[in-house]
Order: sequence, then C-alpha cells, then structure tokens
Amino acid sequence: MEHWKRTIERANRCFMAGELVDAREAYLQALALAQVLFERWADADEAVAACVISHHNLADLHLRLNQPEESAEYLCAVHQRLLQTMQDSRLPPQLREAALRQSSKTYVELLNFISDHGEYPRTHRLLGGAAVQPTPSQYGAH
Repeated sequence: MEHWKRTIERANRCFMAGELVDAREAYLQALALAQVLFERWADADEAVAACVISHHNLADLHLRLNQPEESAEYLCAVHQRLLQTMQDSRLPPQLREAALRQSSKTYVELLNFISDHGEYPRTHRLLGGAAVQPTPSQYGAH
C-alpha cells in the first residue's frame, strides 16, 4: 500500500505542476500496482479504493488533456471491474462488499461525466443508455 501511495502522491505533484506526461506515467504505474494487488491487499476497502482512485485520476488527467473519450474509458473500466468483483463468488466476501460500497461512487462519477461531456460508446454499452434517457416529466408530460 505504501508504494502505491507514494506513486499516487508523485503523480499528483506532477499533475498539479502541469507535468502531464510524467503524471500519466506515474498514474499508470499506480494503476498497475492497484490491479496486481487488488485481490491480495490485506484491507479490502483499501484495495478497492486504490483501484478506483487510480482510474479516476487517469480520467481527470485525460479530461485535462481534452481527451474525454479516454476519460470515459477509465471511468467505465473501474465501474465494470467493481460490478464484476461483486458478482465473483470465488473472491472473499470483504472484497465483494467493498466493491459494492464503491460502485455507487463510480456510478455517480459516470453519470456526472455523461452530464458534463455527453455519452460515449463505452458509457452507452455499460449503462445501456439508461443514464441519459429523459423522463416524460422533463418534457412537461404528465
């Protein structure tokens, strides 16, 4: 966990300094660590949080680079990973429960992204378009 934290902190410093290439490299390293250790981390909540944070930081970076479709890919990837984790009966219950708790946050992030940047192919596939379908009341129907 400490190595992941140091890597994320280094990436965040680069991001804040506008060193986006270096930030991306460090965020990718952090993501790789989070993914490799996902099922092995002693604390399931930390494992899931590290994975979510790594993906969301990369999504933020790509928004800053004006690459919203890449951002959507990272947001979808982590949400899908959590959904798969929740359904994988071979995984420890603590990890499945942590994925369930974090999945509401990743879902909200996806909805906010779609609201701000529109829908992309992967967001549409993952959410089935349900996230952006207007309700009749939005058009004044009763």
